[in-house]
Amino acid sequence: MIKETTIFGIRAIIEAIKSEENIDKVFLQKGLHGELFQELETLIRSKRLNASYVPVEKLNRLTQGNHQGAVAQIAPIAFYNIETLVENALESEKTPLFLLLDQLSDVRNFGAIIRTAECTGVTGIIIQKKGGAPINGDTIKTSAGAIFKIPICKVDHIKDAVFHMQASGIKVVAATEKAKHLIYDIELNEPCAIIMGSEGRGINPSVLKAVDEKAKLPILGDIESLNVSVACGAFLYEAVRQRS
Repeated sequence: MIKETTIFGIRAIIEAIKSEENIDKVFLQKGLHGELFQELETLIRSKRLNASYVPVEKLNRLTQGNHQGAVAQIAPIAFYNIETLVENALESEKTPLFLLLDQLSDVRNFGAIIRTAECTGVTGIIIQKKGGAPINGDTIKTSAGAIFKIPICKVDHIKDAVFHMQASGIKVVAATEKAKHLIYDIELNEPCAIIMGSEGRGINPSVLKAVDEKAKLPILGDIESLNVSVACGAFLYEAVRQRS
Protein backbone atom coordinates (compact mmCIF):
# COMPACT_ATOMS: atom_id res chain seq x y z
CA MET A 1 0.00 0.00 0.00
CA ILE A 2 1.36 3.42 -0.95
CA LYS A 3 0.63 6.06 1.62
CA GLU A 4 -0.10 9.67 0.84
CA THR A 5 2.52 11.99 2.31
CA THR A 6 1.58 15.27 3.98
CA ILE A 7 4.17 17.76 5.17
CA PHE A 8 3.46 20.84 7.24
CA GLY A 9 5.24 23.94 8.48
CA ILE A 10 6.40 26.84 6.34
CA ARG A 11 10.15 26.10 6.50
CA ALA A 12 9.63 22.36 5.90
CA ILE A 13 7.56 23.05 2.77
CA ILE A 14 10.09 25.60 1.47
CA GLU A 15 12.87 23.03 1.81
CA ALA A 16 10.74 20.32 0.17
CA ILE A 17 10.09 22.55 -2.84
CA LYS A 18 13.75 23.49 -3.13
CA SER A 19 14.64 19.79 -2.95
CA GLU A 20 12.38 19.13 -5.97
CA GLU A 21 9.92 16.99 -4.04
CA ASN A 22 6.89 16.09 -6.15
CA ILE A 23 4.51 18.60 -4.52
CA ASP A 24 0.95 18.06 -5.72
CA LYS A 25 -0.83 20.84 -3.81
CA VAL A 26 -0.14 23.41 -1.10
CA PHE A 27 -2.82 24.69 1.28
CA LEU A 28 -2.15 28.14 2.76
CA GLN A 29 -4.00 29.88 5.56
CA LYS A 30 -6.10 32.85 4.49
CA GLY A 31 -4.96 36.22 5.78
CA LEU A 32 -1.58 35.04 7.01
CA HIS A 33 1.43 37.37 6.66
CA GLY A 34 5.10 37.39 7.53
CA GLU A 35 8.46 37.33 5.80
CA LEU A 36 8.81 33.53 5.74
CA PHE A 37 5.23 33.08 4.56
CA GLN A 38 5.88 35.54 1.72
CA GLU A 39 9.02 33.59 0.79
CA LEU A 40 6.90 30.45 0.50
CA GLU A 41 4.31 32.25 -1.63
CA THR A 42 7.03 33.54 -3.98
CA LEU A 43 8.51 30.06 -4.31
CA ILE A 44 5.10 28.55 -5.06
CA ARG A 45 4.50 31.11 -7.81
CA SER A 46 7.96 30.63 -9.34
CA LYS A 47 7.48 26.85 -9.47
CA ARG A 48 3.88 27.20 -10.72
CA LEU A 49 2.60 24.90 -7.99
CA ASN A 50 -1.06 24.23 -7.29
CA ALA A 51 -2.02 26.24 -4.19
CA SER A 52 -5.23 27.18 -2.37
CA TYR A 53 -5.91 29.70 0.39
CA VAL A 54 -8.14 28.07 3.00
CA PRO A 55 -9.48 28.76 6.53
CA VAL A 56 -7.34 27.56 9.43
CA GLU A 57 -9.99 24.93 10.22
CA LYS A 58 -9.21 23.20 6.92
CA LEU A 59 -5.51 23.05 7.81
CA ASN A 60 -6.36 21.68 11.26
CA ARG A 61 -8.25 18.83 9.61
CA LEU A 62 -5.35 18.05 7.28
CA THR A 63 -2.77 17.57 10.02
CA GLN A 64 -2.52 17.21 13.78
CA GLY A 65 0.83 19.02 13.93
CA ASN A 66 1.81 22.69 14.21
CA HIS A 67 1.23 23.59 10.57
CA GLN A 68 2.08 27.32 10.93
CA GLY A 69 -0.49 28.10 8.27
CA ALA A 70 0.85 25.82 5.52
CA VAL A 71 0.27 22.18 4.57
CA ALA A 72 1.54 20.45 1.43
CA GLN A 73 0.69 17.13 -0.15
CA ILE A 74 3.34 15.14 -1.99
CA ALA A 75 1.95 13.16 -4.92
CA PRO A 76 2.30 9.38 -4.58
CA ILE A 77 3.24 9.09 -8.26
CA ALA A 78 5.85 10.54 -10.58
CA PHE A 79 4.46 12.67 -13.40
CA TYR A 80 5.45 12.00 -16.99
CA ASN A 81 6.84 14.48 -19.50
CA ILE A 82 4.21 15.19 -22.16
CA GLU A 83 6.72 15.51 -25.01
CA THR A 84 8.25 12.11 -24.27
CA LEU A 85 4.87 10.44 -23.72
CA VAL A 86 3.43 11.71 -27.02
CA GLU A 87 6.57 10.87 -28.96
CA ASN A 88 6.65 7.30 -27.61
CA ALA A 89 2.92 6.87 -28.28
CA LEU A 90 3.26 7.91 -31.92
CA GLU A 91 6.15 5.50 -32.40
CA SER A 92 4.17 2.54 -31.05
CA GLU A 93 1.89 0.34 -33.15
CA LYS A 94 -1.17 1.20 -31.06
CA THR A 95 -3.31 4.17 -32.11
CA PRO A 96 -2.92 6.78 -29.32
CA LEU A 97 -5.89 7.88 -27.26
CA PHE A 98 -5.20 10.67 -24.77
CA LEU A 99 -7.45 12.17 -22.12
CA LEU A 100 -7.20 15.85 -21.13
CA LEU A 101 -8.92 16.96 -17.91
CA ASP A 102 -9.62 20.68 -17.63
CA GLN A 103 -9.49 21.39 -13.88
CA LEU A 104 -11.74 18.71 -12.42
CA SER A 105 -12.28 19.59 -8.76
CA ASP A 106 -13.69 16.38 -7.24
CA VAL A 107 -11.08 13.79 -6.29
CA ARG A 108 -13.59 10.93 -6.56
CA ASN A 109 -14.55 11.92 -10.09
CA PHE A 110 -10.85 12.15 -10.86
CA GLY A 111 -10.21 8.68 -9.47
CA ALA A 112 -13.19 7.15 -11.27
CA ILE A 113 -12.04 8.66 -14.57
CA ILE A 114 -8.52 7.29 -14.08
CA ARG A 115 -9.99 3.83 -13.50
CA THR A 116 -12.12 4.01 -16.65
CA ALA A 117 -9.19 5.39 -18.66
CA GLU A 118 -7.01 2.46 -17.67
CA CYS A 119 -9.77 -0.01 -18.54
CA THR A 120 -10.26 1.54 -21.99
CA GLY A 121 -6.58 1.60 -22.91
CA VAL A 122 -6.00 5.35 -22.69
CA THR A 123 -2.38 6.18 -23.55
CA GLY A 124 -2.03 8.92 -20.95
CA ILE A 125 -3.91 11.54 -18.94
CA ILE A 126 -2.96 15.22 -19.00
CA ILE A 127 -3.99 17.58 -16.21
CA GLN A 128 -3.27 21.21 -15.40
CA LYS A 129 -0.80 22.11 -12.65
CA LYS A 130 -3.18 24.56 -11.00
CA GLY A 131 -6.88 24.50 -10.20
CA GLY A 132 -7.56 20.78 -10.31
CA ALA A 133 -8.21 18.06 -7.74
CA PRO A 134 -5.12 16.82 -5.91
CA ILE A 135 -3.90 13.25 -6.17
CA ASN A 136 -4.54 12.01 -2.65
CA GLY A 137 -5.78 8.94 -0.81
CA ASP A 138 -9.35 9.34 -2.08
CA THR A 139 -8.10 9.57 -5.67
CA ILE A 140 -6.05 6.40 -5.26
CA LYS A 141 -8.90 4.49 -3.62
CA THR A 142 -11.50 5.50 -6.20
CA SER A 143 -9.15 4.62 -9.05
CA ALA A 144 -8.83 1.10 -7.59
CA GLY A 145 -5.06 1.32 -8.09
CA ALA A 146 -5.32 2.31 -11.75
CA ILE A 147 -3.43 5.52 -10.98
CA PHE A 148 -0.24 3.46 -10.74
CA LYS A 149 -0.81 1.86 -14.16
CA ILE A 150 -1.46 4.84 -16.46
CA PRO A 151 0.88 7.76 -17.26
CA ILE A 152 -0.24 11.15 -15.96
CA CYS A 153 1.28 14.44 -17.13
CA LYS A 154 1.02 17.95 -15.73
CA VAL A 155 1.10 21.06 -17.93
CA ASP A 156 0.94 24.77 -17.11
CA HIS A 157 -2.32 25.11 -19.04
CA ILE A 158 -4.56 22.62 -20.85
CA LYS A 159 -4.18 24.75 -23.98
CA ASP A 160 -0.48 23.87 -23.94
CA ALA A 161 -1.46 20.21 -24.22
CA VAL A 162 -4.01 20.96 -26.96
CA PHE A 163 -1.44 22.77 -29.09
CA HIS A 164 1.16 20.06 -28.51
CA MET A 165 -1.30 17.35 -29.54
CA GLN A 166 -2.28 19.21 -32.68
CA ALA A 167 1.34 19.90 -33.62
CA SER A 168 1.96 16.15 -33.26
CA GLY A 169 -0.89 15.23 -35.61
CA ILE A 170 -3.33 14.22 -32.87
CA LYS A 171 -6.94 15.36 -33.23
CA VAL A 172 -8.43 17.05 -30.16
CA VAL A 173 -12.12 16.46 -29.37
CA ALA A 174 -13.96 18.42 -26.68
CA ALA A 175 -16.86 16.91 -24.74
CA THR A 176 -19.39 19.72 -24.45
CA GLU A 177 -23.15 20.12 -24.51
CA LYS A 178 -22.58 23.14 -26.77
CA ALA A 179 -21.61 20.82 -29.64
CA LYS A 180 -23.74 20.31 -32.75
CA HIS A 181 -22.63 16.72 -33.30
CA LEU A 182 -23.03 13.61 -31.18
CA ILE A 183 -19.92 11.67 -30.21
CA TYR A 184 -21.12 8.84 -32.47
CA ASP A 185 -20.66 11.12 -35.49
CA ILE A 186 -17.01 11.88 -34.68
CA GLU A 187 -14.14 9.75 -36.06
CA LEU A 188 -12.18 8.37 -33.11
CA ASN A 189 -10.36 5.56 -34.93
CA GLU A 190 -7.27 7.72 -35.38
CA PRO A 191 -4.77 9.40 -33.03
CA CYS A 192 -6.95 11.63 -30.85
CA ALA A 193 -7.31 13.29 -27.48
CA ILE A 194 -10.60 13.82 -25.63
CA ILE A 195 -11.07 16.80 -23.29
CA MET A 196 -13.43 16.66 -20.32
CA GLY A 197 -14.30 19.85 -18.43
CA SER A 198 -14.75 20.61 -14.74
CA GLU A 199 -17.91 19.67 -12.84
CA GLY A 200 -19.37 23.17 -12.63
CA ARG A 201 -17.81 25.23 -15.40
CA GLY A 202 -17.14 22.67 -18.11
CA ILE A 203 -14.31 23.29 -20.55
CA ASN A 204 -12.69 26.73 -20.49
CA PRO A 205 -14.01 28.83 -23.43
CA SER A 206 -10.47 29.62 -24.59
CA VAL A 207 -9.74 25.89 -24.75
CA LEU A 208 -12.95 25.21 -26.67
CA LYS A 209 -11.87 27.70 -29.34
CA ALA A 210 -8.65 25.76 -29.90
CA VAL A 211 -10.02 22.22 -30.36
CA ASP A 212 -10.56 20.40 -33.67
CA GLU A 213 -13.98 18.89 -32.93
CA LYS A 214 -16.77 19.29 -30.37
CA ALA A 215 -19.10 16.44 -29.45
CA LYS A 216 -21.91 15.68 -27.01
CA LEU A 217 -23.93 12.78 -25.70
CA PRO A 218 -27.69 12.47 -26.31
CA ILE A 219 -29.68 13.49 -23.22
CA LEU A 220 -33.19 12.00 -23.29
CA GLY A 221 -34.40 12.88 -19.78
CA ASP A 222 -35.12 16.11 -17.95
CA ILE A 223 -31.68 16.39 -16.32
CA GLU A 224 -29.51 18.43 -18.68
CA SER A 225 -26.12 16.89 -17.97
CA LEU A 226 -24.31 13.78 -16.76
CA ASN A 227 -21.75 13.39 -14.03
CA VAL A 228 -18.37 14.06 -15.66
CA SER A 229 -16.97 10.61 -14.85
CA VAL A 230 -20.03 8.93 -16.39
CA ALA A 231 -19.84 11.12 -19.50
CA CYS A 232 -16.13 10.42 -19.79
CA GLY A 233 -16.80 6.67 -19.70
CA ALA A 234 -19.35 6.99 -22.50
CA PHE A 235 -16.88 8.93 -24.66
CA LEU A 236 -14.01 6.52 -24.04
CA TYR A 237 -16.08 3.43 -24.73
CA GLU A 238 -17.29 4.93 -28.01
CA ALA A 239 -13.62 5.20 -28.94
CA VAL A 240 -13.17 1.54 -27.94
CA ARG A 241 -16.18 0.53 -30.03
CA GLN A 242 -14.86 2.31 -33.11
CA ARG A 243 -11.41 0.79 -32.69
CA SER A 244 -12.61 -2.77 -32.04
